[in-house]
Amino acid sequence: MLLGFIPPDIWNGLLTAFGYLYITMPIWLPAVFLVALFDAWLYYKRVKFWQKEDSVLLEIKLPREIMKSPLAMEVIFGSFFQGGGEATWIDRIWKGQTRPWFSLEIVSIGGNVRFFIWTRLKHRSILESQIYSQYPGVEIYEAEDYTKPFYYNQNINNIWACEFALIKSNPFPIKTYIDYGLDKDPKEEFKIDPMTPMIEFLGSMTAGHNVWFQIIIRAHKKKRLFDVFGEEEDSWINEAKVEKDKIIEELKTAKEGGFPRIPSKGEADVIAAIERSISKTPFDCGIRGIYIADKDKYNPANIGGVTGCLKQYGSENLNGFKPKGWSTIFNYPWKKWGGKEEKLKPRVLEEYKLRRFFYSPWRGRKFYSKPFILNAEELATIYHFPGSVASTPTFERIPSLKSKAPPNLPI
Repeated sequence: MLLGFIPPDIWNGLLTAFGYLYITMPIWLPAVFLVALFDAWLYYKRVKFWQKEDSVLLEIKLPREIMKSPLAMEVIFGSFFQGGGEATWIDRIWKGQTRPWFSLEIVSIGGNVRFFIWTRLKHRSILESQIYSQYPGVEIYEAEDYTKPFYYNQNINNIWACEFALIKSNPFPIKTYIDYGLDKDPKEEFKIDPMTPMIEFLGSMTAGHNVWFQIIIRAHKKKRLFDVFGEEEDSWINEAKVEKDKIIEELKTAKEGGFPRIPSKGEADVIAAIERSISKTPFDCGIRGIYIADKDKYNPANIGGVTGCLKQYGSENLNGFKPKGWSTIFNYPWKKWGGKEEKLKPRVLEEYKLRRFFYSPWRGRKFYSKPFILNAEELATIYHFPGSVASTPTFERIPSLKSKAPPNLPI
């Protein structure tokens, strides 16, 4: 017997299970088909809705001196919290509407470091006004999409890509600009800006090497009782309560005398950090990094630079980032069999070009990471406009400072 190694009891159990599965097929098979049909139809409606929405890529050129702390960027992110468009089930399901998302991008094209923001056209004016209100010295231009000339051809170039996930659960905050003392507005020469390691790495690229970072965000909203969108449950506040309760429960663990112990400074700091984190505006986030280079210039050592660009935001007792998905899943040679890695390379480039994350048809696959939550303070830490403390030579800035003409100038 071919399957003689299977014990009779287990074999009989399997046959019985398959029998029940076959008998109940008229019940579960139509249900599975209807769910798949509904998902396909909903995605079709969403695509039709997105096609009507024009988008624009804005490039932000920075002056040589920026004196403001990342708190200015935190204020700007208030205008990114756009939760409209999904008010009723008619909007969400029948019309396929979704709340808007934005893409914050820091890229190096041959060592030339540039800042971009991708948005729907209807949000352009409000974003520009908010940025100018906090950074009046910057210049904002509508830019040609820098990703258009790039495509994947295994004979011409090579791609390595990953997404980033949080090490711990959402309520634990990363190390923010407040932890680095930037909220106190120190003098430029005394600033420790956590973005400078990334900018230095991006500026070290040479011709033929390109590194792109993309932070895709949207307003975080509570999950409805019956959610058919596959969105993550609004566990942010609840998770925070659970984590705080764990620490408090440990404090209640009686000592020999039967009294609860006093919290250590680290435990007290964790509780305070969690409470501060959930008091700020939350955003659903996805972060991805791509390294694309000419095949004859491709340097695997730059992969460590991509994965290490967010290390400085990590903390042992709080949170941090770790690379996940896409190229990182091929850590063993046999996982590359069948050309699996090669098939993903053009796919991740397409995802990046489309600025697609929350509603991608590839969501749920092993190579696609889940969204996580960052608040406005955390976002302002990993994406803000640095001052002269970031002195990378290839970081292009506006050559002169703009100012109004003197009022007594003769006409």
